[in-house]
Amino acid sequence: MRWALSGLCLILAFVTACSSTTESGQVDADRRQMLLVPSSQINSMSAEAYEQTKAEAKKKGTLNRNAKQVKRVQDIAKRLVPHTQIFREEAPGWAWEANVISSDDINAYCMPGGKIIFFTGIIEKLKLTDAEIAAIMGHEIAHALREHGRERMSQEIIKQLGLTLIMASGQVDPKYAAALNGITTVAVTLRHGRTQESEADDIGVELMARAGYDPQAAISLWQKMGSAGGSKPPEILSTHPSDSTRIRNIEGLIPRVMPLYKKSDQQT
Repeated sequence: MRWALSGLCLILAFVTACSSTTESGQVDADRRQMLLVPSSQINSMSAEAYEQTKAEAKKKGTLNRNAKQVKRVQDIAKRLVPHTQIFREEAPGWAWEANVISSDDINAYCMPGGKIIFFTGIIEKLKLTDAEIAAIMGHEIAHALREHGRERMSQEIIKQLGLTLIMASGQVDPKYAAALNGITTVAVTLRHGRTQESEADDIGVELMARAGYDPQAAISLWQKMGSAGGSKPPEILSTHPSDSTRIRNIEGLIPRVMPLYKKSDQQT
């Protein structure tokens, strides 16, 4: 009885926590999400982590070393941010910030609340154009707009609660717990990771188009990323779509977002 009641509570928590954090935009980003963790908690944790990252980089002398490169990244951010209003009305008012860290890492991210970091490795090694930087930044901003970090944390809570309930029911031998966790990771966690990545691609392409960056650059970007990627796991065991899947999906979006680009008064 206790196990059944706990299961019912879990189901109710799942249902009542489902909502969408954004408007759909031109690319129809309207998937409902499970969001159990308060947004304020995620934003607070992210802001603290961002400040720590900056402090460590400053101590190492790797924060914003190239003024020209920093201005380039920040100028692109300034063009993209106003268009976040299409997806979240309050987003342009976030405490947006963009910084560049000197590192060979081919990476960039945007934390919840609009905290952007670009590593010089991704700009220099891939020889990115402004439009390609905008494609990456739009993608990372989309993760923040859709609160994917908050969603992933909520999914993990549900997964762990679900596993605990299953084991407590006595219907599964404890020695199979590790295997069950692995199956859950492949079937649930990774699958949702790929969904989030595809959403970020969709929203990011629309953001860059509205800001006047040619959305075709998103295709050339991921072609470059594919060439630089080296050995990768099969798509089914990855939180990211394969490069070919990603490019094919973006190509399908171009007819939708190209009119937005052509309407922009800042075409690049």
